[in-house]
Amino acid sequence: MSFSTSLSGLNANAQKLSVIGNNLANINTIAFKASTVDFSDLVSQSVGGSSSNPMQIGLGVTTGSIAPNFSQGGMANTGVPTNVAIQGAGFFVVGATVERSYTRAGDFSFDANGMLVTADGKPVQGFTATDPLTGQIITTGQPGSIIVPPGVLRAPTTTTQFSTSSNLDVNAAVGDTFTASVQIYDSLGAPHVATMTYTNTGPGAWDYSLTVPGQDVSGGTVGTPNVIATGSVGFDSLGQLATVNGAAAADVVITAPAWANGAAATDFTWDLVNANNVGSLTGYQAPSQTSSVTQNGAAAGTIDGISINAAGQIVATFGAGKTVAVGQLCLANFNNPQGLVKLGGNAFGESAAAGSANIGVAGTGGRGTLIGSNLEQSNVDIAQEFTQMILAQRGYQANSKSITTLDEVLVDTLNLKR
Repeated sequence: MSFSTSLSGLNANAQKLSVIGNNLANINTIAFKASTVDFSDLVSQSVGGSSSNPMQIGLGVTTGSIAPNFSQGGMANTGVPTNVAIQGAGFFVVGATVERSYTRAGDFSFDANGMLVTADGKPVQGFTATDPLTGQIITTGQPGSIIVPPGVLRAPTTTTQFSTSSNLDVNAAVGDTFTASVQIYDSLGAPHVATMTYTNTGPGAWDYSLTVPGQDVSGGTVGTPNVIATGSVGFDSLGQLATVNGAAAADVVITAPAWANGAAATDFTWDLVNANNVGSLTGYQAPSQTSSVTQNGAAAGTIDGISINAAGQIVATFGAGKTVAVGQLCLANFNNPQGLVKLGGNAFGESAAAGSANIGVAGTGGRGTLIGSNLEQSNVDIAQEFTQMILAQRGYQANSKSITTLDEVLVDTLNLKR
């Protein structure tokens, strides 16, 4: 029995040395997570006696757990736009539904078909469908493979909303005008210059008129602007937007005209109030001016570059520096990530101990954010591993010495009859 006890110590320390060896072997493996070994004692045998407390002899040691350590690894900038690292909790989702796995290694690239894949060819999962009204990536439902063929002509995006951050001078005289222009795109990707003309009608009160070139509209006249929206805006005593078209300040839905080129007449929204209920127009004592113009449409263009932002959006560049989100990486987190099963190739598989995968986008639901053009490094601490190696080696030596000592005791016992 004493030999078995010492033998269990040899086996346990040998397993720890194997784990340490694997950690050190993967010191340069992308996003590798070092494992830690914990020992626990085996059952103890009661030997009786008159003591009021239990008299027990332990029967050895066993490996209690070998669990991955998911502490954050360092970041290394690679300059590769398809590389991405997770800062915080979460895993990339890779592989089709029937062979899905999870990884922290973001060394992705595009294959011959424009599919985003891992280093070993597994498709990276995410979202690519867009809302036809807002043009935003739809991040609900089940994720799928991300396909963004570089060099392929991308369909245009119709303008569905625009905004101008403008100040209308409170000192303007009745009849004074101010104009702000924004370029919008129809369903065919053709640009149209929409001009907003403000006309002062009194203190803190302005009429507006939105026009597009007459030749752009079916039945329009060249050189004669075609009016597509009119109304009024009013400001309070603090210069804040208070009323639009005689009611409380709110966004305005504008009916698109019938375009001369046959493009679909898609209505668009003039964003006048943001999510914090702050208006995009002000009426301060300052020169009338427009500080920024935004709109969500884009002409057709050839994708010539991509990048990945902190939210996991795959942002494509095309045309003259125009950018648009063409995909969204998804992340998964687990109630117990240490319960995941290592599959090799930097991948983990689900298990009952880990719980079900909670899939969503970066920065939500406890998931970390992403750093584009970076890779997470191994979290192996070489100093700690060497320290643990020495301890495990000494533990192995101590148990082997116990076996040698027990052998000498048995020899002495056998010599008693001589």
